[in-house]
Amino acid sequence: MSRSKPLIGVAPLVDEERESYWMLPGYFRCVEAVGGVPVMLPLVSDPDSLRTLGDALDGLLLTGGPDVDPALYRQEKLPCCEELCPQRDKLEQPLLEDFLQQGKPVLGICRGFQLLCVHLGGELWQDLPSQMGSQVCHRHPKPYNEPIHPVTIEKDSPLGKLLGVDRLEVNSCHHQGVKCLSPRMKAMARTPDGLVEGLWAPDYPFCMGVQWHPEFFGPENPHSRKLFAAFVDACRQQ
Repeated sequence: MSRSKPLIGVAPLVDEERESYWMLPGYFRCVEAVGGVPVMLPLVSDPDSLRTLGDALDGLLLTGGPDVDPALYRQEKLPCCEELCPQRDKLEQPLLEDFLQQGKPVLGICRGFQLLCVHLGGELWQDLPSQMGSQVCHRHPKPYNEPIHPVTIEKDSPLGKLLGVDRLEVNSCHHQGVKCLSPRMKAMARTPDGLVEGLWAPDYPFCMGVQWHPEFFGPENPHSRKLFAAFVDACRQQ
């Protein structure tokens, strides 16, 4: 049954030092501005709780955060890999699979973008500066609401059709990136050094991710607003 205001599950951020879960307001602001109701998810991992969440929610927003565990893409953790969050992996992996099986919309941002890649069979660079090397700044200092590099967008991709542009200036706050895409996914955007920064899975109604942070640009930014609006509109059809 469709709702006028779809319920969007938002993966939490975790502060181990303070023993707390928290959320950056930009994610909520962007979802609320286009008619969705964001709900921060609990870090549960038992099948009954995950099934309840999968049935109750209309969409899943996978947020930024710590590094994805290299074990999920069949690699040993290298010294260059940074902080992991097993609690998030245990929540997001099975919940994401449930959403994909149900055909419910999923949007991944930064870590969430990388998790989509990994979950569908791709691999990551554990550390771009030491493993890939590039003249592109992939991790710039604050303020994060300012662009730092361009991406080229595939015109015929869902993102290209949605935004109506083939080039976009974006922010960047990551040290990992896509090394190998799964055959189940397609690239939508790339940086000048060739790194994939936008991807989608054609086999699902709405499954896409971006490496940059549209939530820092906020709903006032027309491109960020269009992305969140497309996601929430897809969730509204559930």
